[in-house]
Amino acid sequence: MTSRPTRLAAAATARLAEAGVPSARVDAEILLAEALGIDRGCIPIADDATADQEAAYAALIARRAAREPLQHILGRAYFGPLTLAVGPGVFVPRPETELLAVRAARKAGRGAGIVDLCAGSGALGLYLAATVPDSRVVLVERDPEALAYLRRNAAGTGATVLAADVRDPGLPALIERTVGRPDLVVSNPPYVPDGAQLDVEAAADPALALYSGADGLDLIRDLAPLAARLLAGGGEVGIEHDDSNGAGTAELLRRAGFCAVTEHRDLAGRPRYVTGRMDV
Repeated sequence: MTSRPTRLAAAATARLAEAGVPSARVDAEILLAEALGIDRGCIPIADDATADQEAAYAALIARRAAREPLQHILGRAYFGPLTLAVGPGVFVPRPETELLAVRAARKAGRGAGIVDLCAGSGALGLYLAATVPDSRVVLVERDPEALAYLRRNAAGTGATVLAADVRDPGLPALIERTVGRPDLVVSNPPYVPDGAQLDVEAAADPALALYSGADGLDLIRDLAPLAARLLAGGGEVGIEHDDSNGAGTAELLRRAGFCAVTEHRDLAGRPRYVTGRMDV
């Protein structure tokens, strides 16, 4: 019977692999668990799928075979302990960004004032709100579509959402009125160089959240002095960047007045984010 879950998953895996999905087996099993309403680990012992479940699964696989991002199909993305609402119109957080989140959480003390610039879905800032006790977190985002997801994700967390442009000269005063003097600034901004080739799923993210000028540093050029102004009383900054721009991002932080500027690599050895400290 083709309605056995393991057989359904095997057939779906083959279809996704043929469509060029790089994580075909994992995605096939995640979507089967979604259609059946079970945990993925229970697939081998699950009852046969009903006709309705099989039809629902076929529809999900058709969407993934068309290279619609898995997170868009599910309507959610996982980031550390968080489950975030995502979809078309907001950047899907990547696992690599968790490295910056974990380091930032270790640096932030109890009650820290934290600012997440270009917050998107809120992954960085909400991770810190969840892991840093008594933290005061502000999430800054300008795009209306992303803001809808951000507000949904931030509801009930105690974090404050500011609909604002990071290039607005009045933003530092607004942040200080909201959270007081920040101790930590984090950002996963748009940083892809214009014209860069992306895989199908990455290209499904909104262009506003991806591209930042010919070298990918246009926005970071503005973020570095903004972070320096926000942290004039002392504190730490962490900014993610394109893997071609570790040195460029580090130099921008140094020019803005940060010391102890350090380039960090991800688990694959690629340049991923830069940190710095502003001393009083």
